[in-house]
Amino acid sequence: MNRFLKSALSGTVIVLAMSAAMDNASAQQYRRQGSVVFVTPNGEILDYMPQGSGYTRDRSGNRVLVDGYGNIIATEARARGYYPPPPSRQVYGRDAYNNDPYYSEDPYGDTRYSERGAVTGSIPRDASIDRQPLDNQPYPENEGNYASIEPDQQQPQVTQPTRPAEPVITLKNKSKSEIVALQVFLDRAGTSPGAIDGRMGANVTKAIYAYEQMTGEKLDPNNTDAILEQLRMSGGLPVGTYTITPADAAGPYVAEIPEDYAVKAQMTSLSFTSTSEALAERFHMDEAFLKELNPGVDFTVPGTIIKVINPGEPKTSSVARIVADKAKKQVFAYDASGNLISAYPASIGSNDTPSPSGTMKVDRVAFNPGYTYNPKINFQQGANDKVLNIPPGPNGPVGTIWIALSKPTYGIHGTPDPSKIGRTQSHGCVRLTNWDATELAKMVKPGVVVEFLD
Repeated sequence: MNRFLKSALSGTVIVLAMSAAMDNASAQQYRRQGSVVFVTPNGEILDYMPQGSGYTRDRSGNRVLVDGYGNIIATEARARGYYPPPPSRQVYGRDAYNNDPYYSEDPYGDTRYSERGAVTGSIPRDASIDRQPLDNQPYPENEGNYASIEPDQQQPQVTQPTRPAEPVITLKNKSKSEIVALQVFLDRAGTSPGAIDGRMGANVTKAIYAYEQMTGEKLDPNNTDAILEQLRMSGGLPVGTYTITPADAAGPYVAEIPEDYAVKAQMTSLSFTSTSEALAERFHMDEAFLKELNPGVDFTVPGTIIKVINPGEPKTSSVARIVADKAKKQVFAYDASGNLISAYPASIGSNDTPSPSGTMKVDRVAFNPGYTYNPKINFQQGANDKVLNIPPGPNGPVGTIWIALSKPTYGIHGTPDPSKIGRTQSHGCVRLTNWDATELAKMVKPGVVVEFLD
């Protein structure tokens, strides 16, 4: 591997970068004002109780103060959590990258992270749902900004020849910080590992093989020195700092994302639910890992300096052909000369609602799309049996991108759950993280060939 020059740098550099105390919160005085406070959407503490207000609960169990119209006035927060502890009591980096204390065996069963802070938006107060009849129900006039996906149909099962699986890649006594460096290296190279979380898994393995296909070079994931040298030349260390702005803290955010599509349809937007969720997506991170990297930090306080991943710049090439590989759970983008431009982990179909086979084309691209749910052509969601027009937002059913394909109701799109990409199944379409889907969407145009590989 001639590009991977041996460097005197070591994994210790990353550990120091991650655990460096970059905390401007130490300048904030720690105050006690009771066990809880109510924080307004602009981050201020509410010191009075407005007339006509009432309570509801968000998905974390926090009380949410709303006015008579359902608009959020303030959200309950722990006083201890809203005002950071004094510097002598803050610990950064301890056991954060070697003992891995924040992950359970079930990667989606960890509920210890429960951010308190400001949220905005409104909560439907009327329990009755306006369910539109199916008969003669029109689709939105601006069809290009709406997605209608995932038909619940049984396709004939075809026995496909088994392709040999690529060998499992194992790392030799690598710390979480070194795995983060590997993930960031792959992200910058254009072979996405999905949400960066400091964990070695199938998405990282697939990205390594895609990198070798793209460059023709063998990548040794155990050679941290060489990876660090490449990172130094392509944007610097894998972890940097970021100062939370007033706009970051203000949102707008919503208190929760309901499961019921009929309730979703009543909302004006399916925005992020917290500052940490928005920042994690911006920096290609798993939200739990962002919080682990910044223990004790309140993400709703403007001016707070946090540690974040330093991801790669989006690719800007022109894609001529897309391959959705069902077996690998991966999407590959090629240019007109057949060169691999980028690769993304993906959730592609399921046994109940398989993705299509064969070749089709990109029909249109919609950014920040709404979603039209029609139970006659979509999967059955809950008890919903009427057409529902669901508003756009990163937590919508198709995330922030809808790349419609020439086969009706099928597409490539984003997701509200980036950390589950490549680990769960979809209802028939191709699901990517929002940032990967956005990068791909900006490189395609109508007519691009899309091949589904069994």
